[in-house]
Amino acid sequence: MAIEHSDYPGLGYGLGLRKEHYETVLAERPPVDWFEVISENYMVPGGKPLDYLTRIRALYPMVMHGVSLSIGGTAPLDRDYLIRLKALARRVEPAWVSDHLCWTGVDGVNLHDLMPLPYTQEALDHVVARVGQVQDCLGRRILLENVSSYVAYRSSEMTEWEFLGEIARRADCGILLDLNNVYVSAFNHNFDPYTYLAHLPADRVHQFHLAGHARENGLLVDTHDQPIADPVYSLYGAAVRRFGPVATMIERDDNIPPLSELLAELEQVRRIAEAVGREAVA
Repeated sequence: MAIEHSDYPGLGYGLGLRKEHYETVLAERPPVDWFEVISENYMVPGGKPLDYLTRIRALYPMVMHGVSLSIGGTAPLDRDYLIRLKALARRVEPAWVSDHLCWTGVDGVNLHDLMPLPYTQEALDHVVARVGQVQDCLGRRILLENVSSYVAYRSSEMTEWEFLGEIARRADCGILLDLNNVYVSAFNHNFDPYTYLAHLPADRVHQFHLAGHARENGLLVDTHDQPIADPVYSLYGAAVRRFGPVATMIERDDNIPPLSELLAELEQVRRIAEAVGREAVA
């Protein structure tokens, strides 16, 4: 069954909620349409972060974004984690819940990184089955995000975009399209990022991530500590043309600037999307 865009509200333009900005958000109520929160930061019974979350949620729509699901891992899904995630979702009432198309550890060891998968039929079948388990547990569809990658598997049988698109179709889930990750991986693996966009199922893409990256040892690295690069802005314009004005947000996880700087970046994002919209009706 195809997901309708109406299943996912058009939230507009948002930011990742970070602790450095809690007080500013509450005091100034900045012109942000919505916030994305890192699920694991609030999967606790109490404390100051959860108090801030509750107060800010009363003012803004939110989505939840996780980093620990390990949907591609071979260990059994963590049922305790899913129960706590479901409880947080009941509290936050997010527009949707997302995580990454990756694995995060093996044999009980958490690598604290988002590791890419081999793009094989075996891996595809494995992930589809696990997405079904997660969605049954949570009682909702999830979105899966493409990760940046720096190595490739010799065993891969298809492209990343074919793998991601087929998982979304077969598992009946959505896609969180990280455009910075597309650009980073395209540079590192020498493929065309615009080809990636052209071959994803348009009815499955319901959120965009934008972020900054750095160049290290001849590779691009998804660092989330820099402003958005011009080529990523260009890719965003192409994504809006392809998928429409889906919910868009900026991630910044290190070297975090004053909120005013992120708001200026977000305004540039908005201008790009509005210009694409004017093109469509011209």
